[in-house]
Amino acid sequence: QVQLVESGGGLVQAGGSLRLSCAASGRTFSSYGMGWFRQAPGKERGFVAAISWSGGTTYYADSVKGRFTISRDNAKNTVYLQMNSLKPEDTAVYYCASSRRKYSGSDPGEYDYWGQGTQVTVSS
Repeated sequence: QVQLVESGGGLVQAGGSLRLSCAASGRTFSSYGMGWFRQAPGKERGFVAAISWSGGTTYYADSVKGRFTISRDNAKNTVYLQMNSLKPEDTAVYYCASSRRKYSGSDPGEYDYWGQGTQVTVSS
């Protein structure tokens, strides 16, 4: 049974930073790409960032490029999302997801396991 557990969400003022973590279990973590998605109230779930199995390739949505950084520690079976210069429009529930493949992108269909999500709220 694959489990993904996110943590690190919370309330932060605009311009602040948060680091999200996603701890994985139940499969060989280092064999699969990972991604972060987010869903704001009344909106569809959207892509944020993705990272390849080794961490050597990363991919970002234009809206977060230059502000967010995705990384992974395969020894700890954990993927991270460092979020800097946060804006109110970044407010959402953030989900991590495990890809079916070594390299993953922005299509939710590429991912077969999802976490429960962690709330990020950015106040103005």
